[in-house]
Amino acid sequence: MVRKRMNLEELENIDSKKMFQVYDKWPEIARDSFKEKFQKFDVKDIDHIVFAGMGGSGTLGDVISAILSKKNIHVTSVKGYLLPKTVDSKTLAIVTSVSGNTIETLDVLKNVKKTPAKVIGFSAGGKMENVCKKNNIYFQKIPMIHSPRASFPNFLFSILNVLEEILPINQNEVNESILALENTKKNISSENLNEQNKSLELAKFITEFAYIYHPAGLKPAAIRYKNSLQENAKIHALTEDVIESCHNGIVAWGERSNAKPILVQGKNDHEKTIERWQLLKEFFQTKNIEYREVNSVEGGILSKITNLIYLLDYSTIYTSVLRNIDPSPVEPIDFIKKQLERD
Repeated sequence: MVRKRMNLEELENIDSKKMFQVYDKWPEIARDSFKEKFQKFDVKDIDHIVFAGMGGSGTLGDVISAILSKKNIHVTSVKGYLLPKTVDSKTLAIVTSVSGNTIETLDVLKNVKKTPAKVIGFSAGGKMENVCKKNNIYFQKIPMIHSPRASFPNFLFSILNVLEEILPINQNEVNESILALENTKKNISSENLNEQNKSLELAKFITEFAYIYHPAGLKPAAIRYKNSLQENAKIHALTEDVIESCHNGIVAWGERSNAKPILVQGKNDHEKTIERWQLLKEFFQTKNIEYREVNSVEGGILSKITNLIYLLDYSTIYTSVLRNIDPSPVEPIDFIKKQLERD
């Protein structure tokens, strides 16, 4: 049975490893990570970035891809074993595994060394650190905080820090995003467990299955929300582009469903996207389908995506606690990893 109320004592008891306490510190972690005195990584003549990473590490590539979407740098996000055939001397491969032991990412790291691409590795240590040192690959060690998914802000803002000379994003944009995180925290943190908490309100709406709609530019936030619902709340979830949904996905809503639609919208969405949002909401209303809208903050793409991820991620912790489920354990993932290691 899903409860509708929550207090701090329940949050502390059910979230056994206190993941929520790390989320309360996300703005501080982001600011400290971007201020850290890392050695900068600067290479010339880069026109293609390959970002390799799985799960929480893969989200980092999705975010950076979105940041660069309007720049003259092509970005490929690799979530698997295979490099694109377009890798050449003007490619920078950014290989990330928070644990440092992700099998797929380690394979990419070994294979990219066979190409003329420039390479940089990020992890909290593990096998990746050894591979990088053995093969003279630039490596930056970043601490894992609690778990790979909870380590999102220190990895993202550390990567932005190290690659500051390469990525076309300035300090004002970064500072804007961190300030927005601090403002978001005032509403969604564990110090504000009341009806005004947007993350908690969303958590109360999700009970069994979430269907997440998004515009193209905010896809990283939607995918991350799906992943966190699956890992933290142990709930099935799917994502779909709002424009594409009008050509197929909307048909399924003609029948009764336990799925709950979530509309992840951006401030200043394209006028055609806004039109589709309006049509989708109108259709839901004609069918008496209850939905929730989650709106981004004002500002640049970094601010929009990071703050959406913060709000949506925190809501999945609340969803898990409302369902009396500890958000930290991920036994099915552990099972898969053990089987892969055995093979």
